[in-house]
Amino acid sequence: MTNKKAAVGAVLILIILPALLAVIEAVSFHVRNRNNGSIVSSGQAREYILYVPRSYDRSRPTPLVISMHGAGGWPAQQMELSLWNRLAESQRFIVVYPSGVEGGGPTIWRVGPEEGLRKDVRFISALIDKLEAAYNIDPARIYATGFSNGGGMAFVLSCTLSDRIAAVGMVGAAQTLPWTWCTDPRPVPMIAFHGSADRMAPYNGGRSPIAPDLFPSIPAWTANWARRNRCAPNPTESAVAADVTRREYTNCADGAAVVLFTVRGGGHSWPGGGPLPEWMVGPTSRSIDATSQMWMFFQAHPLPRK
Repeated sequence: MTNKKAAVGAVLILIILPALLAVIEAVSFHVRNRNNGSIVSSGQAREYILYVPRSYDRSRPTPLVISMHGAGGWPAQQMELSLWNRLAESQRFIVVYPSGVEGGGPTIWRVGPEEGLRKDVRFISALIDKLEAAYNIDPARIYATGFSNGGGMAFVLSCTLSDRIAAVGMVGAAQTLPWTWCTDPRPVPMIAFHGSADRMAPYNGGRSPIAPDLFPSIPAWTANWARRNRCAPNPTESAVAADVTRREYTNCADGAAVVLFTVRGGGHSWPGGGPLPEWMVGPTSRSIDATSQMWMFFQAHPLPRK
C-alpha cells in the first residue's frame, strides 16, 4: 500500500509540477514586463514604462530620452534591448519607453500615411507634456530613439515635432514614407546603426519579410537626410572596429550632423544591447555600443535656442 501511495504521489507531482512552473513563469513574465504609467490620448488608453534614475535632482533640468520598441515588441523588451537605464543612472537623464498599439495584430507604431500616424504623434506629444508637468525636464534636451519600426516612428517625430525633439537615433530602421512628406523646416540631427546583413530592413533596400513596402537603401536614405539638413555632400568615413564603419555628414545647417554606423555582417539587432534570437534576426555586434554612442551624439545636439 505504501508503495502504491508513493507511486500515486509521484504521478501527481509529475502532473502538477509543470503546471505550477508554468503559472510561476507566467506571473514572473507579467511582473517583469508590466508597464508603470498610462495616459489617455485620442480617446485611447496608452501605456509606457518610465525610468527615473536615483540620481535625479529636481533642482536640475534633466534630459529625456524616448525609446520606442520595434513591431511586435513592447516597452519592457525595448528597455532590456537598449539598456538605456544603466546609462541614465550615471548620466542623470530620464528614459520613457512608450507602447505602440495592437490594432488587431502585433504591437506597432503607425508610421504610414494614415490617420493613426497622427494619433501616435499626439500620444508622444501628450506624454512629453505629462512628464514635463511631473519632472524638471530640460525642453532643449528631449530625444527620440527607436528600434526597427520604433526607429521609423523617431523619423516621424523628427518631421512632426521638430520644435520639441532635439535629435533622433535609429537602429535597424528606415522609413518608406517619401521625403516630400517631411515638411518641418528645422534640420534635425540624426544618428543611425544598421547591419549589412539585416534581412528585416535590408541594408541595400528592397523587400522585407515583415513589411509590404519596399525599403530604401540605407546609405541612400541617410544621404537624403543629410540633404534635408543641408549638409556638405561628401561624408567622412572611418573604421571604428574591425566590423564597424562610421559615415558622418558635416557642415550642416544649425550643426545638425547626420551619422551612420554600418555593422558589417550585423543583423536586425541592437549593437552592444540585449540579445535577440540569432536564428531569427542574425548576429548582434559587440564591437560597438549603440546606446552609449547615441547618448554622446545627443549630448552634442541640444535643441537650438530660439
